[in-house]
Amino acid sequence: MKRVVITGAGTINALGQSVSATLEAMREGRCGIGPLEFRDVERLAIQIGGQVRGFEAEGRFNRQQMSLYDRFTQFTLTAAAEAIGQAGISFHGDLSARSGVVLGTSGGGMTTLDENYRSVYEDGKNRVHPFVVPKLMNNAAASHVSMEYNLKGPSFTVATACASSNHAMGLAFQMIRSGAAPVMITGGSESMLCFGGVKAWEGLRVMSKDACRPFSANRNGMVQGEGAAVFVFEEYDHARKRGAEILAEVVGFAMTSDASDIVMPSKQGAARAMAGALADAGLNGDEVGYINAHGTGTAANDKTECAAVADVFGPHADNLMISSTKSMHGHLIGGTGAVELLACIMALRDGVIAPTIGYEEPDPECALDVVPNVAREAQVDVVLSNAFAFGGLNAVLALRRA
Repeated sequence: MKRVVITGAGTINALGQSVSATLEAMREGRCGIGPLEFRDVERLAIQIGGQVRGFEAEGRFNRQQMSLYDRFTQFTLTAAAEAIGQAGISFHGDLSARSGVVLGTSGGGMTTLDENYRSVYEDGKNRVHPFVVPKLMNNAAASHVSMEYNLKGPSFTVATACASSNHAMGLAFQMIRSGAAPVMITGGSESMLCFGGVKAWEGLRVMSKDACRPFSANRNGMVQGEGAAVFVFEEYDHARKRGAEILAEVVGFAMTSDASDIVMPSKQGAARAMAGALADAGLNGDEVGYINAHGTGTAANDKTECAAVADVFGPHADNLMISSTKSMHGHLIGGTGAVELLACIMALRDGVIAPTIGYEEPDPECALDVVPNVAREAQVDVVLSNAFAFGGLNAVLALRRA
């Protein structure tokens, strides 16, 4: 089997519009969650989120592109440009024919959907723009990345709610490891911070009105975010031959299904996914130094995840650092695992563990080292990135220091 490495990374999210800005915010434990700003926000019970501010799409894309690009696609192309630029790679000939794109999203073109439902139902219009369907479809971002960079190999979108990005990146890893593709552009994006998007989530009664406080005994729910993160996954020998800088190595991946409940998480399903990623990588649990947790800030998720970690790692769980960066950038739903992978790379490359901010009260059911409030310097060689989605769909990645 071929080795798989990461040679490029790009992002835009509530913490920053580049990887460097995002990692600086994570090091500082800065919160990107604040008051939401969009039409009819005053009608919502939930009025906070990890919103991308100061993003001028009109300055990045021309008029024709704007008619085709929903906000989630705009985020994806912005992040992809940074990632592919850092990797220093272009796609021609056989490399173009065999390389592809696999991205995760849950809501897809939610902003477009919201705007056009409003136009028809509230404003009484009888026509919508001819490009509404290609603009809102979940595969729009993947298709536009493939067209922008001449990627003619396997290209598609994965939609598994909050695990979409991890599933996408795991599939990209497997395709390269098997020899099906030499390079894959992968990651995820989401932009559900619009009236209809937030209103729907309000109905679940899992949202906080004030802050995201994962693992803290006084937590009161999750907070949505938006944005994208995109990576260049590349076959190791190919990357080495062209002299590419290697950010980290992807060494394992596993996915499981709880097969039990549409919203309540299962300790067994989460544990099997973590154990499976370790087995796939040929690693022992005591080799892992850090876990980027799913850590949504809901009691059900936090307690279930901590119990699963204890089951998988046994006594070593007390030596693990585990943090949730959702406390800073919010929960990007289908795009969240991709942004969280940046914290994993930072841990491996820079020896900086991103904190869980907003932590105020210890919870005896989450009695792990959750790196509370302040980033920590620590050298780790292996990390896991967890994603546990509604529908009981779990996806865990294992990474090693380059």
